[in-house]
Amino acid sequence: MSTTRHLVNRQRRLATVAAERATATAAAPPSKPAPPGTSRDEPAGTTIGEDTTVEETVTDDADTVEEEGEEEAPRRKRPPRVRLRLPAVLCALTVLLGAFAAWAFGSAASLRDDPARRNTALTDIGRTSELKGQISEAVGAVFSYNYASPAKSEQAVKSYLVGKAVQQHADMLAQVRAQGQKQKLVLTTTVTDSGVELLDGDRARLLIFADQSNTRTGTSDETTYAAAMFAVDAVRRGDTWRISGIDTYPR
Repeated sequence: MSTTRHLVNRQRRLATVAAERATATAAAPPSKPAPPGTSRDEPAGTTIGEDTTVEETVTDDADTVEEEGEEEAPRRKRPPRVRLRLPAVLCALTVLLGAFAAWAFGSAASLRDDPARRNTALTDIGRTSELKGQISEAVGAVFSYNYASPAKSEQAVKSYLVGKAVQQHADMLAQVRAQGQKQKLVLTTTVTDSGVELLDGDRARLLIFADQSNTRTGTSDETTYAAAMFAVDAVRRGDTWRISGIDTYPR
């Protein structure tokens, strides 16, 4: 297409140049005898150099047009390259979205598994109050002892303690039981305050604050008072909360 256009433009330029030469020849005065070395066939007032200049000019114009056409060709091929890159971009976006979805799913699962997220001690007020009431009663029963009715203490252990808490309680009150009958000991424990640290379904952990009074009535009435602070783990068995572990803090 570009070659045909160049040929047409060249023919038009040559026709214009030929018309200008014919007009100039008709208006020019009679020519003088041609100098030696000049061909009679050559038109007057023209030179070989001029013809060459015109042809070179036409040729240069044609080359310029061809170069412009060659520069336009790559520009027309660029849109297909852009279209070829679009699927790659979409694939990359798909991979990124998939990675983000996997990360979000893992984060949500970790949050669900976090014990702090499952702790309902502050949100389930009714269950928290029930837990505190039953554990406070259990602590008062198992940490109280009367030499006149030791079976009552043993019954409290069976009713309120499970798991490792049974042996922990036996170790803590071993000295009281050994000297109870001889010194006629009466140990009374009263829970003054408690706080629920964790409440997760049927498991719980509480911090206990209690006052204890120890009275010896063997020889003379002597009473001592002390404050105690410890933590207990609790589990729910049926409708009753029981102590499953006792954690005493070092003094």
